Amino acid sequence: MAGMVKPQSGFVITPHKVSICILLQVYAPSGQLSVPYPFDSISQHNRLGLFLIALTKSCDDILEPTLDDSLKLLKEFGGLLYNWLTDHVTGRLSSISSPDDLFTFFTGLRGILAGLETSVIDDDQINLDPNSNLGLYLRRFLLAFNNLSFEGMCHLLTNIKSYCKEAFSSYGMSHLDDASNDPEAPLEYENMDLENIVLQNFTEELESRKKSTEQVPFHNHSSKALISLVEDITVSPGQKVKQSLRSETQMQSTSVESSDVIFQRTNWQIQGFLSEKAEMIEKLGSSFPMSAFESVLKLLQNLAPELHRVHFLRYLNSLYHNDYPVALENLNRYFDYSAGMEGSDFVPPINYTNNGRYEIALLSLGMTHFYFGHPKLALNVLTEAVRVCQLHSDDTCLAYTLTAICNLLSEVGISNITGIMGASDSHDSTSLSVQQQLFVLLRRSLKRADSLKLKRLVASNQLALAKFDLKHVQRPLLSFGPKASIQLRTNPTDVCKKLRLSSQLIHQFDNESSIVTIDGALSTSWLKNQREPTTTLVFPQESELQSNRDTFYSWLQSSSVPGSVLQLVGSSFLVSATSWELYGSASLARSNALVFATCFADSASSADLALAYGKLIQHLAVYKGYKEAFAALKIAEAKFLSVSKSGILPVKLQLLHERALHRGHLKLAQQICDELGVLASSVTGVDMEIKIEASLRRARTLLAANEFNEAASVAHSLFCKCYKFNMHVENASVLLLLAEIHKRSGNCVLGIPYALASISFCESFNLDILRGAATLTLAELWLLLGPRHAKRALNLIHSAFPIILGQGGLELQSRAHIAEAKCYLSDSSISVSEDPDIVLDSLRQACEGLEALEYHEMAAEAYYLMAIVLDKSGQVEEREEAAARFKQHITALENPIKPEDPLVNLL
Repeated sequence: MAGMVKPQSGFVITPHKVSICILLQVYAPSGQLSVPYPFDSISQHNRLGLFLIALTKSCDDILEPTLDDSLKLLKEFGGLLYNWLTDHVTGRLSSISSPDDLFTFFTGLRGILAGLETSVIDDDQINLDPNSNLGLYLRRFLLAFNNLSFEGMCHLLTNIKSYCKEAFSSYGMSHLDDASNDPEAPLEYENMDLENIVLQNFTEELESRKKSTEQVPFHNHSSKALISLVEDITVSPGQKVKQSLRSETQMQSTSVESSDVIFQRTNWQIQGFLSEKAEMIEKLGSSFPMSAFESVLKLLQNLAPELHRVHFLRYLNSLYHNDYPVALENLNRYFDYSAGMEGSDFVPPINYTNNGRYEIALLSLGMTHFYFGHPKLALNVLTEAVRVCQLHSDDTCLAYTLTAICNLLSEVGISNITGIMGASDSHDSTSLSVQQQLFVLLRRSLKRADSLKLKRLVASNQLALAKFDLKHVQRPLLSFGPKASIQLRTNPTDVCKKLRLSSQLIHQFDNESSIVTIDGALSTSWLKNQREPTTTLVFPQESELQSNRDTFYSWLQSSSVPGSVLQLVGSSFLVSATSWELYGSASLARSNALVFATCFADSASSADLALAYGKLIQHLAVYKGYKEAFAALKIAEAKFLSVSKSGILPVKLQLLHERALHRGHLKLAQQICDELGVLASSVTGVDMEIKIEASLRRARTLLAANEFNEAASVAHSLFCKCYKFNMHVENASVLLLLAEIHKRSGNCVLGIPYALASISFCESFNLDILRGAATLTLAELWLLLGPRHAKRALNLIHSAFPIILGQGGLELQSRAHIAEAKCYLSDSSISVSEDPDIVLDSLRQACEGLEALEYHEMAAEAYYLMAIVLDKSGQVEEREEAAARFKQHITALENPIKPEDPLVNLL
């Protein structure tokens, strides 16, 4: 029978039996003497006892009466006693809403039993004999509850709520809706459209409107706000079908005539609505209207407490709005009430014994700690989840948990881990570095996902392996025995291969969707293509729910591509853009970012979309100059204004810092460095990219201020930090910065080893652009050692020209041209006066790029060299023009910013 929970003892606990126990408490209240309230006589009290004996004898029948039928049987008591018993049973049942309430209720039941060893019983005291019919029934009931699993308790709570709701609908009561209990309270929820609430408040939050909007009138009070959960559904002729949400939100009142049909939504329709909102929350993140949707969820929770997914939606809403206490509370409530069985992807293992979803709860809790920047807590919880998955033989959850651990180790800087892989490995895991353990976990997770045919997880692991291969050199795991000769370098071919395999998921996702059934998570296409309801109940019976599942299962099979699949495919393009940035192909990096921003904007999360916009803005700044970059930045800021943790703000601060350094405004540059550092979390290992970027820019600011010792100290501490967390790609940039510091301070001999070390790192990780910059720095260091090294420096510059001129930015190209010109001017074998164009061409190209970047110091140097060459060649007018440009840039450098400069207002 639907609604039953059967423990190991064989006694079936149902809401009907719970109602009998409530009447038993009335019949034999603990500690009461003589005739208890509300009975007027002993005969009336005895009649209730006989009535309860009859109920207990028939409680094991196949079909049990509903609460409505049970209450009708109490009419034989008549009068005030009938009314009191009816209100007491319904009120007591409706008050049981949590596991704690159940424990309190059953603790009270134990108090009405007389002790088994009691020989003397007061004649006036009412107690149940443990060996009587009612006593035996109560003992069986208590024993069944003691053997009841936590999952069974959660299902019992759900069944009690459904049991009460049927009676409430029959009697016209609404105990679950607090707003309708008070007859004097305004009917504030009449005619309220849930979609209108969300979209209207969202518009108000974005536009910062302070005036309140009037509520839309509503005529079907009985169905409350559930009327408008689904779009495009044909209703009775008396109603007007709304055409669109946008036109709805602009209406302040709607003239709707009263309808003769009370139309309500089915459970599947509400589940579909909640699933659609969950996708929107994950996509929009913090830009989703929190307060507006929270009011909708509270309303739904009052109307339907058995919809435990409401707690999960409240968890998501709080999670993406960075409300840690509320998110944790709602996550615990969701798994306490539903045991995670409602509305989640689940493929039960072969030997699954219905032990609950404790491992799923641990996985969700671990990811919550990870999101809020608690890496140690997250790692501890996920490790416990691995143990529970192995205990329950839950291979599917184990695969997802291993992937979560891999993502944690990839994203968070962890310097030391002991035994994360467990003791079952064939080699000693404690002797492996974090990167080696991560590599083993990634391979194991990929193998497990592939064996379980989890296509999406396979694609996710392929993407994680591509990220790993991008920044880590694979070394042999064994520390003894014969070793094959290996080349300690990353392999771009492997990265591209894994990215391609990950993006192929879009052609394979339908194979997995036919295996996994998502309870209630119907796609948006199903909601919009539905034309007529199949039932008039908001929460149908189990048989009707099964018929709905069979009727609309075809819609699940023919739905559009799931958002999670599109997000994974889009993520592969983002990783491709990052890889091509490192490998030195600016055009391919830009095209991959454009593909993501164009083709996956609808399915991507706001954070990923902001990251793609940030890459495109940085590309404009490096290759086109600040004017176009700040124009694009203005558009991106308007688009992602309400997104917290957006990638746009760090990009904005980086552009402002570069521009301040180029203009020579060092105080503003230092202020921007402080602003950038504040964006990072104070937890060790979290937000490492922002922390390293802020430290790099702080060192560059000190270098621009000629504070060489302080700049070198910051760079050295940054190198130690990157080495501690095995961030070798970042160390290549730090080594190059140290070479620049020694070059500017005049210690060229000390700078050469740092430049050579940076080149070595770049070759190991195939960082072509950075290798070109390091080669250029090495050439400048050799040139500063004297004119006799000019040819060596020129050869180094020419060797780096293909990558610098082909893929380098404006600043790097300008530096290369100026260095080349210096080599020609330093080489005594070259007569500049006879062939000035060999130097002037390079200097003119350098000046064009530096003018776009407003790089006053380097532009002044280029014009100074140009004036010298023009003077030697006798071109007086051009010399004067170059000298005037030199003076202009020197003046701008000495007066870096004006009060009316718009740069001041950008902070």
